[in-house]
Amino acid sequence: MRITTKVIQNNSLNNINTNKLLQDKLSQQMSTEKKVSRPSDDPIVAIRALRLRTNVNQVTQYYEKNVPDAESWLEVTESALSSMSEVVTDMIAQCTKGSNEDLTTSDRETILTALKALRDEVYSTGNADYAGRYIFTGYRTDTPLTFEDDKTQKYTVTEQVDNSRIDTVTYVDTEKLLDINESNFDQTGTDENGQQVGDGVNYAGANEYDIAQSEVYRMRLSYKDIDDIGVDGEDNNIGIQIWQEKEIDGEMKKGYFTLDEITVDGQIEDVEYETVSIYNPENPYEIMTKEENANKVLLVKETGEMLLGKNVYDKLMSLKDDAETPENEGEIRLSYEKSEWDGNDLRPEHYFACSSEGIDYNPDYLNGISDEDKQTIEYDVGLNQTIRVNTTADEVFTHDISRDVEDMIKSMEDTVAMEKQVTKLKKMLEENKDPDKTPILEKQLAAAEKAFTLLNEKTQQMFETGITKMQKHLDAVNFAVTENGTRGQKLELISNRLMSQKTNFETLRSENEDIDITDVAIKLSSAELTYSSALMATGKVLQNNLMNFI
Repeated sequence: MRITTKVIQNNSLNNINTNKLLQDKLSQQMSTEKKVSRPSDDPIVAIRALRLRTNVNQVTQYYEKNVPDAESWLEVTESALSSMSEVVTDMIAQCTKGSNEDLTTSDRETILTALKALRDEVYSTGNADYAGRYIFTGYRTDTPLTFEDDKTQKYTVTEQVDNSRIDTVTYVDTEKLLDINESNFDQTGTDENGQQVGDGVNYAGANEYDIAQSEVYRMRLSYKDIDDIGVDGEDNNIGIQIWQEKEIDGEMKKGYFTLDEITVDGQIEDVEYETVSIYNPENPYEIMTKEENANKVLLVKETGEMLLGKNVYDKLMSLKDDAETPENEGEIRLSYEKSEWDGNDLRPEHYFACSSEGIDYNPDYLNGISDEDKQTIEYDVGLNQTIRVNTTADEVFTHDISRDVEDMIKSMEDTVAMEKQVTKLKKMLEENKDPDKTPILEKQLAAAEKAFTLLNEKTQQMFETGITKMQKHLDAVNFAVTENGTRGQKLELISNRLMSQKTNFETLRSENEDIDITDVAIKLSSAELTYSSALMATGKVLQNNLMNFI
């Protein structure tokens, strides 16, 4: 092959250019500290770099954002639950004091003051929020747990309970004893002509034999001050509903229908619903002690109690769930309407299937949704890994807490009022100057003392029972604290694992993408030397031409 000067020139220029390209590549690697600047430089490294960067970004998102957010949510929850635990513990202490037999009026009033303060405080911690999101309200993080102010808004509420909700309330008939005073204690209600005197009550006839106590069956609703319209099973399915087979438009259907008929001694009898006020002339509890009301359901709107007749009680207590069927035959649904809300009332949309102003809340609850599926919030904290961060209100902030306290407060108030009446009657008896009226006052005092004894026994038993009830509430709070702590520990383990993964992926990414500066620096120096040598050699070769040999 004939080598001409032109060939030598071309080869020299190509070699110089090759050396220059290598020098440029190494120089670019030194300045970027990366092995490749475009996929064509090394496709394998580029593909691996994309995968590793994706892994690093995902782990960084979990480790630096999701996990800290979840940790903060759990910390706020723990703080609120701790406050709730303290309140319930204080309630147990007050119940213990109230169960004491030897209490003075001052002691009882002190207990009342403490219980009222604790009742008002118990739900305030439920409005705790994290970054503007309420932590106990499930998916409705923009809605507080309680009404912030007194409000008028009509809700139709359906509570889903079973017959364990039925309890017995002791009623003490005090026969207008608290209304006796200096001006009416000798009033018989009529004059010698049979005409009404005063309010027509025979205060002078009060005696201890008229003072009695009886037991009344009830289902206590979660709220008090229920609407006037009360229960109306025929019109809009408001009332007590149970699973039954019923003829609708000539066709037999199964479902939850209002309990409007029961079988008594083989005979079908109607269930009568009625709404009454605690201020009615005849006491609602007294009404339900009568045998003729055995088929009646009486809704006391102020106290939020459904008082049950004996036959209705027997029917509800006979309900049992058949484990082999998908339906819950033991479920009892209590449906009612309420429009007036106090500022500390729990909002029903966080607890029940209800409706208001055309909006249906939690309709799935009526289809038997499990407690585990009720509005749980989960954070993605890893590949295909989630952790629950929220505790829902129905796990801790139950209506029964305040309702149990209200029962104790009402019973203690009745006891205090009767104790004061005993003191007043004793004083009236001591100051009485008319011997003819002494027997009247003595009978009234004996009646008041008996009423006080019965009320005091009722209150003492209620406070003793309250210790057990409050302990159950405290157990629920402690369980929630434990669950929250378990999630926190799990999250800590996940965080540690993510930290290790992040370090590993970043190391792999660096090994794949980043250069060894020392190695590249040596290669760059070598390339610069090679380039200079090529220029020198080419210069010497190209100095010779044909004229040098003539």
